[in-house]
Amino acid sequence: MTAARTRGRAARGRSSRTEEVQQRVKQLILERGLAVGDPMPTEFELVDELDVSRNSLREALKALQAVGIVEIRHGFGMYVGTMSLGALVDELTFHARISKRQGRDDLAHLVDVREVLERGLVEQVIDRGLAAGGPALDEAMRRMEEEAAAGFVTPETDRLFHELLYRPLANPIVNQLLGAFWDVYRTLQHDLAPVEQEAADVAERHRDIYEALRAGDRERAATAMAAHFRGIRARLDQARDDSARDDSAVGAAGGETRA
Repeated sequence: MTAARTRGRAARGRSSRTEEVQQRVKQLILERGLAVGDPMPTEFELVDELDVSRNSLREALKALQAVGIVEIRHGFGMYVGTMSLGALVDELTFHARISKRQGRDDLAHLVDVREVLERGLVEQVIDRGLAAGGPALDEAMRRMEEEAAAGFVTPETDRLFHELLYRPLANPIVNQLLGAFWDVYRTLQHDLAPVEQEAADVAERHRDIYEALRAGDRERAATAMAAHFRGIRARLDQARDDSARDDSAVGAAGGETRA
């Protein structure tokens, strides 16, 4: 047996052991009825109770911390973590960048998924007859139009507007998921050339969604949401075209220099 194969089997063994310990830690949290923010047993207590080595436990805890199941506060102890989609954001961002090199456009696919999700959510708000918007959404819309009048709608205001649209659903996972999509989208945008966009047009598309929601008009809301996402795709197309032209210009300049 080669040394490489031996090392490979050893690594798989450690990985399997770490996954087993992760499952046992999660099971302990459930069996004890611990909630988010509750203190967990100490590392020493877990080693004893789970009958595992300290190294296996530490590797498992690091993995659980990465996905938000465990929170380690140095100097204070371990606690049950809050739900986080940070790992999902990192993974989507990384693979979207790889896909770009392979001729795929995962950023556009992400926008497609977000549109389906948001159209369904805004229709849920209307179908359930929930109080749409409220003062917070009114204020976000007012702020967006003030920013548009000054020439630029900030990403923070745009994001807040979309979060407030679905607040009446009282679904904490909705904002977590939309926030994850938003973080990936904003990160990947930096890979593209800057996009010129009319702030007044951005505010107007959001105003159309806002008015449809306040009127409880399902069809109008779906139409307004579709128009909003067409605008996003148009900006992405423009950015990709600009980036392609810049790359071509750099390549041409490099060729002239080498010549």
